[in-house]
Amino acid sequence: MIRFNEYMSEWLYSDDGYYATYKAIGKEGDFYTSVSTSKFFGGTIAKHIISLVEEGFLSKDAVICEIGAHHGYFLADMIEFIYTLRPKLLDSLQFVIIERFDSLQKAQREYFKESFGDAIDLTHYRSLSELRCKEAFFIANEIFDAFPCELYYKGKTARVDAHNIEFDIEDASVDTKAKKYKKDRGEIAVGYEEFALEMAKSCDKFEFMSFDYGEMAARPDFSIRVYEKHKTIPLFDEEIKRDELFKNSDITYDVCFAHVKDAYEEVGIEFLELKAQMVALVDMGILDLLEILKENADEKIYEQELQKVKMLIMPNFLGERFKMVRFRKSICASI
Repeated sequence: MIRFNEYMSEWLYSDDGYYATYKAIGKEGDFYTSVSTSKFFGGTIAKHIISLVEEGFLSKDAVICEIGAHHGYFLADMIEFIYTLRPKLLDSLQFVIIERFDSLQKAQREYFKESFGDAIDLTHYRSLSELRCKEAFFIANEIFDAFPCELYYKGKTARVDAHNIEFDIEDASVDTKAKKYKKDRGEIAVGYEEFALEMAKSCDKFEFMSFDYGEMAARPDFSIRVYEKHKTIPLFDEEIKRDELFKNSDITYDVCFAHVKDAYEEVGIEFLELKAQMVALVDMGILDLLEILKENADEKIYEQELQKVKMLIMPNFLGERFKMVRFRKSICASI
């Protein structure tokens, strides 16, 4: 018998949990991500990083850090586009992945070795608390929806007994958070505050960008669900067998970005913006990258990449449902 946030943590992050080993993402996996859809997702972030250097916000020897990289494809795509657009930056930028699992660190190193040989030095840390640097650009894709959460229903917090969910715990801290975000039921994320504080302490000056699904205001209901072979299964579906899905499928929920925003502002980090992924990618220049491709590749390749980019920015696929949130810490920010 455990609280739901402990149950979810074990489901995803135990030694035999869902995220502990390599999982196929995309057509052969349980779900799609923007990273698995198109290299131009990482390419657009690379273009933004270059603009931060050119504007003077970041120096040429800043740390570029992906948090929760899984395969390592996202950071590798950024590096490829930096090489294409500003190759000299690869001589000075430092590349870091935050990854807790040894097996995934190994897979990421092998992928970088296959992709770049000895041209790129990749550094791993198990958590942000191990990293100390002066300047950084932090990037994450679908990270906040993977934090463990408490389930809350009309003043009661959930526990799990043999995969059965019961709402009978009284917890003043969860109740306070639920009232703050005007929820009488739903998910209350656990760990945003500690994560924001670790990031604030790790670096003197940074920009942090993350993509996830959700809204600024909390949903008024439960969104928690399981993804299995591209099927979306509500966790409270009476027909599902939670014991069979446990650790064998992804479990997630919609992000309340107001909670994320509050966690960062509480440690002195400036909230810059929240916008739909389609708007963010267009603003950062994804269409400009397509024009470069059109001028330098044959029509068939261009059309293939164009269709993939459309999936990133079309409202009925990833463009509207996913949001980009962005924060900044200046050197004078207090913690």
